[in-house]
Amino acid sequence: MAPRVGLTTERLTQAGATLADEVGFDQVTVSELARRFDVKVASLYSHVKNSHDLKTRIALLALEELADRAADALAGRAGKDALVALANVYRDYAREHPGRYAAAQFRLDPGTAAASAGVRHAKMTRALLRGYHLDEPDQTHAVRLLGSVFHGYVSIEMGGGFSRSAPDTEETWSRVLDALDALLRTWPPAS
Repeated sequence: MAPRVGLTTERLTQAGATLADEVGFDQVTVSELARRFDVKVASLYSHVKNSHDLKTRIALLALEELADRAADALAGRAGKDALVALANVYRDYAREHPGRYAAAQFRLDPGTAAASAGVRHAKMTRALLRGYHLDEPDQTHAVRLLGSVFHGYVSIEMGGGFSRSAPDTEETWSRVLDALDALLRTWPPAS
């Protein structure tokens, strides 16, 4: 079957990412995408293998977009300024693109992950942490800490978990980042 005119893998991936933002990443399927384009599902299989392949492509797109934003935000920054910039990239992206943000958490096979922009994320986070003078294994522990705090806070906030009480989430976010900065300045913690 010849590919349908106008449909490309890139266009389908972008449309899948938009769909993820609208209905949630878990709801993205080749069937739903075919409905959006008003085509038969079979006409998409020359571009994507299946829903897992589509989700992988959306995840790779999201990781690339996040890495590009992070690189722009981190340029010329160090220390707490860099920490806040990186944290805000993740939080802002999640707010603007909730489905894509969820896609960025999608588990990729090792080969795909190694070739993805996820590697750029790790390098940028490690570069940020060099400003805190962390060596291994403390640097890896700190990468995991930052990822856990950023993702945890964003996930709870996006789920409405902080909306039922004062103070404002902006104030809490600022305090969380202050606490992370203070902790990283005294890392490693006493055993």
